[in-house]
Amino acid sequence: MAAIELRNIRKDYGSVTVIRSISLEIESGEFVVLVGPSGCGKSTLLRMLAGLEEITDGDLLIADKPVGHLPPAERNVAMVFQDYALYPHMSVAENMAFGLKMRDVAQRDIDARVGNAAAILKIEPYLDRRPGQLSGGQRQRVAMGRAIVRDPDAFLFDEPLSNLDAALRVEMRLEIAKLHRRIKATTVYVTHDQVEAMTLADRIVVMNGGNVEQIGAPLELYHTPASLFVAQFIGSPTMNVVACEIASARGDAIELDLPAGRAAIPRPDGEAVNGSVMLGIRPEDLTACSQEDAWFTGTLGVVERLGGQTFGYLDIGRDKMVTVELPRDSRAAVGEKMSVRGNVSNTHLFAAGSGKRLGRGANS
Repeated sequence: MAAIELRNIRKDYGSVTVIRSISLEIESGEFVVLVGPSGCGKSTLLRMLAGLEEITDGDLLIADKPVGHLPPAERNVAMVFQDYALYPHMSVAENMAFGLKMRDVAQRDIDARVGNAAAILKIEPYLDRRPGQLSGGQRQRVAMGRAIVRDPDAFLFDEPLSNLDAALRVEMRLEIAKLHRRIKATTVYVTHDQVEAMTLADRIVVMNGGNVEQIGAPLELYHTPASLFVAQFIGSPTMNVVACEIASARGDAIELDLPAGRAAIPRPDGEAVNGSVMLGIRPEDLTACSQEDAWFTGTLGVVERLGGQTFGYLDIGRDKMVTVELPRDSRAAVGEKMSVRGNVSNTHLFAAGSGKRLGRGANS
């Protein structure tokens, strides 16, 4: 497997720039996930790696060799698409072998590669079947097998699980994670699903509007998001974000004016803070309290019971409700009044204008 390096990659469609000078180094054997909302440029970036989109400017290197000028067939990467793209008139084995036959690989080698990939993906019983006789999950395994037999320098996945139902997505997510641990393949994976990203990635690249918002390990992005965008994209339910004013700043602490009162939290490292800020706190870092100690007080508008977790959505009279994680056996009911306060050690402050993180991890 080979390392991949992007140097100031840009993509223009006419006068419209959709990828804005992205630089990224992916180590050999690393699993990197590109994540972001629809239209952020993640699939375009992946297609540029594959050679399916031309690079407007910048350099692309695979195994230290410039490949940006090469056609897809000469880049030695394998792509697994959202659509399985299997030939319906061919058997599973024929689908997996087709690319190798087009490259004039010896039949003995083809049979060995197909057999090995089928064993890895547990599709040996289906080699004689056609795609129409398979489930969605089995067809996705065939598509992955077709990529594995090529023994490429890198695997590229473009939202491969989006056509599957919820149960199959979980199953295939685990299969992809096990596959990566087994073959140690350099992998770039595109998804809009942050749960997939958190589960699979060694590192996550969060994209927004053609730019990279933050690059880091899953828990790094969760605990120290570099911007409001990352804070509210990574995590389910999303981080609570509330606009507030700094009432005072003394020593290592600042005092915030919050909807139900004031809260003293640690001052962001090295920051001179004043005026308006955005306070972020995750649902699990809020707990019920007396009204006198509350940061937020309101009425439960929704109680979401998920079995292992229970979430309450507190209407505090603003545009968005505040989400709080409740004990899973909580008897809290819709319409009930509740007061909550946060764990001051797990608060996040963001600049009201730019949305950039203030203090700890601001430059992550």
